[in-house]
Amino acid sequence: MSLNIEKLRGLFPILHQEVHGKPLVYFDNAATTQKPQAVIDALTGYYQHDNANIHRGAHALADRSTQYFESTREAVRDFIHAKEAAEIILTKGTTESINLVAATFGRKFIGEGDEIIISTLEHHSNIVPWQMLCQENGAILKVIPINDAGEIEYDEFLKLLSKRTKLVSIVHASNALGTINPVKEIIAKAHEVGARVLLDGAQSTSHLTVDVQALDCDFLAFSAHKLYGPTGLGVLYGKREILESMPPYQGGGEMIKEVSFDGTTYNEIPFKFEAGTPNIGDVIAFKKALDFIQDLGKDAIKAHEDELLQYAAEQLSEIKGFIPVGVAKDKVSVLSFCINGMHPFDVGVMLDARGIAVRTGHHCTQPLMKRLGLEGTVRASFAVYNTKSEIDVLADAVQKIARIKNK
Repeated sequence: MSLNIEKLRGLFPILHQEVHGKPLVYFDNAATTQKPQAVIDALTGYYQHDNANIHRGAHALADRSTQYFESTREAVRDFIHAKEAAEIILTKGTTESINLVAATFGRKFIGEGDEIIISTLEHHSNIVPWQMLCQENGAILKVIPINDAGEIEYDEFLKLLSKRTKLVSIVHASNALGTINPVKEIIAKAHEVGARVLLDGAQSTSHLTVDVQALDCDFLAFSAHKLYGPTGLGVLYGKREILESMPPYQGGGEMIKEVSFDGTTYNEIPFKFEAGTPNIGDVIAFKKALDFIQDLGKDAIKAHEDELLQYAAEQLSEIKGFIPVGVAKDKVSVLSFCINGMHPFDVGVMLDARGIAVRTGHHCTQPLMKRLGLEGTVRASFAVYNTKSEIDVLADAVQKIARIKNK
């Protein structure tokens, strides 16, 4: 299926503006994607017509809101091909989803001398929670090294695995470099030693077809705002039997069946992990984002983004002083680079002056940048609404910026 990109761009009102007198070129999609009008309308429509708390109300607005809310949970289940909607926990983002696992599964099942494996590619959100857990309970954190192309050294991962490994928590696709990890193989090997596996899917879910049953991952964490949905909303998928074995994350309303001063009995999953009033409006709007992706088709989206990535790499590689960072064979549509002799922030400011939005810095991957010997990079990341003509604008701007340095 070929996509009509110009028609598709018409669905995104934010794209049709000028920044510093130039047409906006938005290449910061790995940080957050823009929202189609249908998502915006669903969010405002909830507050205009349906605003009510969910699950407990006996009136029409509460009933409608509950139905819309739970239909999003079912849409998420279908999106990642989970067995049942009860395995879908709604959080405030990937970060909270990972912290939830660390605070519940981690504290119950990982103890002194046990081992957790992560990789050099990880976002801080998939490093710090495990460091905190290890400091608390004496577990040991081990790190898979990478090669100069930004790919994990799989043989070294196999050496790190042992009967002491309780969890492998690994990024599916790197936010800083775009590298796609061989997660299916990693999951199978981890299961051979009895370890559980958490996938950070913050980047992969927006670019790749993710089937949790086919992958056989134990947990998957991702965020709505990188999937054309609202901010402040995330997902934690977990296998039923594992979620049922985990203690609650927070105490309060909704996560209980009965409370007395003598004790409390907890609710069933997923509600056991959803204490308090949830982010109802954004959850309801998220379904429209998932509908948008499903209507286009993941294969068509990936084909377009892969074409953009290849085109961008070809165009920018011709520029003197352009240094690509992260040249893995298997990547999502993220192009990280430096310009010889220039600080990434300075490059980002000069691109912004030309209306081009990119991300600069360490991308919350400081250990990765240290391994690569860099302070940071310039990151251009592409989404389904981006075009080759926009990449031409980027290439022209980078060439002019590089010439400034080389004068």
